[in-house]
Amino acid sequence: MLRAASLCVLWASFVLGVPVTKERQKVLLVSFDGFRWDYDHDVDTPNLDQMAKDGVKAQYVTPPYLTITSPTHFTLLTGRYIENHGVIHNMWFNTTTSEKKTYYSTQFVNEWWDNGTLPIWITAQKQGLKAGSLHFPGTASSYQGQVAMMREVEPFLYDYKNETDWHENTDKVMGWFRDQDLDFVSLYFGEPDGTGHKYGPDSPERREMVKQVDRTVGYIRDSAERHGLTKRLNIIITADHGMTTVFRGPQVEQITLSKIPGFRFSDVSFQLLDYGPSGMLLPKPGKLETVYKALKGAHPHLHVYKKEEMPEHLRFSKNDRILPIVLWTDPGYVLNGFFPVQFNKGEHGFDNQEMDMKPFFRAVGPAFHRNLVVGPFETVNIYPLMCHLLGIEPELNDGGNVNFWKNGFIGLSAVAGFLLLVFIVTISHSFLKRKQKNQRQF
Repeated sequence: MLRAASLCVLWASFVLGVPVTKERQKVLLVSFDGFRWDYDHDVDTPNLDQMAKDGVKAQYVTPPYLTITSPTHFTLLTGRYIENHGVIHNMWFNTTTSEKKTYYSTQFVNEWWDNGTLPIWITAQKQGLKAGSLHFPGTASSYQGQVAMMREVEPFLYDYKNETDWHENTDKVMGWFRDQDLDFVSLYFGEPDGTGHKYGPDSPERREMVKQVDRTVGYIRDSAERHGLTKRLNIIITADHGMTTVFRGPQVEQITLSKIPGFRFSDVSFQLLDYGPSGMLLPKPGKLETVYKALKGAHPHLHVYKKEEMPEHLRFSKNDRILPIVLWTDPGYVLNGFFPVQFNKGEHGFDNQEMDMKPFFRAVGPAFHRNLVVGPFETVNIYPLMCHLLGIEPELNDGGNVNFWKNGFIGLSAVAGFLLLVFIVTISHSFLKRKQKNQRQF
């Protein structure tokens, strides 16, 4: 009895203060690409600050490895680590023909995305809800023959910085919620990633872009109110990864594979290099050990692993698409193939345990506590959270670990009411038993 009562008190404490609503909850997932967890520390962000006061703020969240755009966004949509959902890179590639496709072209390679794991759009629709997506990675694909009910794929050579477009896209999504009665929408903004790459995460340009993001956060909340959605819409704002400064200058020993003694590109049949700090190699038959031994320990800031020996925390080995040799660098260094071709001042793609790779997290709405700061958690947990808010059964996923749910930052009023009722019944039952026992003694 005591244990049951304590459990009821615990869960009731999680959900106290949540407004009572009988209407179905709606969810908007927003991603600001490359928004590092601490980007609001050196910029005045009144709208993000207000969102934290009105809702929940995480200290930071941990993305999966590989910390690049498409793979980490698909984790947000599926709750699966990258090795499990199979979208292992921004680039589709064919090891037989050595063909590669750019980030944008890969959005339209259906089999790259439709690989057995369903994004939340399709799961929601299979269970009778309505879903949409605007510019979110993976939107262009169909999954088991289905697409998001409402969708818009970003145009070719899209201007990610245009603030007017950001407002128009926000209003379009709010219109979907109101006029089409959608239950879930994912919305993507390509900044501050682009600015962080070009100018570096410590630049004044990045700080100005964070101000633009903050203004847009305010616009998103204002638009929700103008469309009459505030009492039903839960807004989750996060990102795919962080950003770190790239080391340049004569004092920096660049990592260029062609200059490593004993390594020959003639021993490799396919390579995926020159893409930030990460790379993969497919050695020719019989050359695996030769390539591996030549690269292992060749540079103090280069990590080289056979896929089956990858560090457990990266969870980046158990997929046929991952090539036999995986390489990545320490923060600040990039990986070059034949010669340096990368000139970004900021990069991501590093080990997901590096603090500069951590994104931010905010959530506000009728299902969330107010003014609550929670500890760090992995982004695989955002998917089961959204399924819970929508009232749908999630697909197989890697989220929902104990530490995440112990944060206790959500709770629907129906659950609160039920647990409160159980608590009252439990206490009443205990009181009556004690009263009857006392009467028998007299």
